[in-house]
Amino acid sequence: DLNTAKRNTTTIGSSASALNFAGYNPGAAKLALTESWDGTSWTEVGDLNTARYQMAGMGTNTSALSVGGDPASATYVRMKQNACKRIGMDSIAVEMPEDTTTEELLEKIQSLNSDTSCQGILLQHPVPSQIDERSCFDSICPTKDVDGVTCLGFGRISMGERAYGSATPQGIMRLLSAYEIDIEGKHAVIVGRSPILGKPMAMMMLNKNATVTICHSRTKDLPEILKKADIVVGAVGKPEFIKAKWIKDRAVVIDAGYHPGGIGDIELKPLYGVASAITPVPGGVGPMTINTLIFQAVDSAERRIEQEE
Repeated sequence: DLNTAKRNTTTIGSSASALNFAGYNPGAAKLALTESWDGTSWTEVGDLNTARYQMAGMGTNTSALSVGGDPASATYVRMKQNACKRIGMDSIAVEMPEDTTTEELLEKIQSLNSDTSCQGILLQHPVPSQIDERSCFDSICPTKDVDGVTCLGFGRISMGERAYGSATPQGIMRLLSAYEIDIEGKHAVIVGRSPILGKPMAMMMLNKNATVTICHSRTKDLPEILKKADIVVGAVGKPEFIKAKWIKDRAVVIDAGYHPGGIGDIELKPLYGVASAITPVPGGVGPMTINTLIFQAVDSAERRIEQEE
């Protein structure tokens, strides 16, 4: 049954209760989101915020810009605000009307670039069709691009230089590192080519010495390609587009999708007991995206303090 199958598969989740596989003691979990990611926990981030930023006489905030009334964006902004509140960081929601122009949005971004209390600027995707989204993304100051959406940030990440990575793929890399899942020499297949998920994911994997194949919804012979993958990342944006039968035994399965009904881009249920590790939907990649946003916003504030000292 499913419970038995789950005991044979590492569930890469966001809490100790989600870590359900053979021989693992959830009570001793050190890899839970609420306890430790790369040595930085929610508590530690909160302590850092209190001890360094408030003592330095500066508040720390992120500004989440949304244009129009997209309900998914509104939900995501609330999730980020709640997460920021947990560690003592202010998160300011900046809402602009549906008929906002590119020029108006650029002006708002520039004002936030100049705001010394703002450590991170998050522009919610998608924006209304009349707006040049790429120009607006690229107008974000690189030191405040904690969502990793600028072309400059992508280029630096691709070259192995320091920059803030796109939050979702960067969160996935932190997740793999936390579970000590080896990437070097493995064949990683990324299904999806978006500029803020699939493409940066491929570059991050390549920088860790994986052999990377990028696929998408129009790739020919996709099932045959996936059957050779040691690591599969579903980032195609279509519910259960990737079928369980396409994935080989003991593969690592990362599902970056979320759709109504609590399903992702990969048909996950039949893979328990087959895959060696799985990110559940919900509760896997999503929380790590928000965690990474906050992690990078804290880093931005810390770097600024260091420059001023």
